[in-house]
Amino acid sequence: MYDPRPATQEELENYHDHDYIEFLKRVAPQNQASMRQQVEQFNCIEDCPIFSDLYDFCRNYAGGSLAGARKLCAGSTDIAINWSGGLHHAKRGEASGFCYVNDIVLAILEMLRYFPRVLYIDIDIHHGDGVELAFYHSNRVMTVSFHKYTGDFFPGTGKLDDNGTGIGKHFCLNVPLLDGIDDDMYQTIFKAVIEDTVTAFRPSAIVLQCGADSLGCDRLGAFNLSIAGHGECVDFVRRFGVPLLVLGGGGYTIKNVSRCWTYETSVLVGTRIGSYIRL
Repeated sequence: MYDPRPATQEELENYHDHDYIEFLKRVAPQNQASMRQQVEQFNCIEDCPIFSDLYDFCRNYAGGSLAGARKLCAGSTDIAINWSGGLHHAKRGEASGFCYVNDIVLAILEMLRYFPRVLYIDIDIHHGDGVELAFYHSNRVMTVSFHKYTGDFFPGTGKLDDNGTGIGKHFCLNVPLLDGIDDDMYQTIFKAVIEDTVTAFRPSAIVLQCGADSLGCDRLGAFNLSIAGHGECVDFVRRFGVPLLVLGGGGYTIKNVSRCWTYETSVLVGTRIGSYIRL
């Protein structure tokens, strides 16, 4: 267990716009009415509300992901876990989908200081659009997202033929899926895609976003994965033996999220826990 320091403003601005971070520092429930124009400009409405200590919240979860990245770069651990991270929708200059600061992008940028190639894998039910956008032109980061895609499901991105541009062409891979996919179907697709991706890309490190809204019975999700099936994906990635940063993400049936990430922690540290519910 490691108690990381919060991310600094300078670290947040390694990716995010200065004006946006300044806004997050200053905005609060007490003054949001007077800052209405900026609140709307930076998309802090609807599913990205303003709440007390918002900036400290962002600094803390981003600091956890950055600390994990630094530990991996230093070789002091082979796996780092930050369940409070994984906020994959945040853009350079705006919030999106409950995500304010993109800790994943910040962590990958930190890892690129040491690792030549980083593979990003996303098993949240929503498309990892913020991370994809950040590295859409890069051939050092490959992004792979498994997500529900119907065109009208948030965020509405992640088509099969969206695969990068410029030198980043073919370094972005989207796997759009339909409602109701179960463990067997999901794992067959996941293992085939990831096996070939790792073989071809040869990542120096992997970042795995483990959004639990892809579990069955999630309030927003529509997949039919069990905790065991979700965890099998995590274990499959672990077995490659590549330095691994594991992050949280979505999940809207909170007890199932807790069960899922507890089980996956046990998988990652090699410790068996008691029986778990098959959803």
